[in-house]
Amino acid sequence: MRFGRYSFGSIEVDGTTFDHDIVIDGDRIRKRRKGPSKALRSAYGHTPLSADEEIPWGCRRLIVGSGASGALPITDELLEEATRRGVEVVILPTREAIEAIAQGGADTNAILHVTC
Repeated sequence: MRFGRYSFGSIEVDGTTFDHDIVIDGDRIRKRRKGPSKALRSAYGHTPLSADEEIPWGCRRLIVGSGASGALPITDELLEEATRRGVEVVILPTREAIEAIAQGGADTNAILHVTC
């Protein structure tokens, strides 16, 4: 997977520019569906990443790009579920997360937040 330009609100992967959060599951890229987490928005001031979403758990390491300034909230339930599944969660600002994905190997999945 080749990462190109990343700026607030968009990210380029393999020559395609996405203007929304993405989920990398193996060699597939899909849009992050935040709907299941929206009910938690008022408690966090922002729609958090929660275990209610379709998380790509089929890995040993999940990298979460937490946005340009690292402001994406992550729920405790998501972290507890990761521990239960034996998945290491690495939370980094998105620019740093992109670098970590490139070094992550085949058993790494990711969720990348492109704003905040």
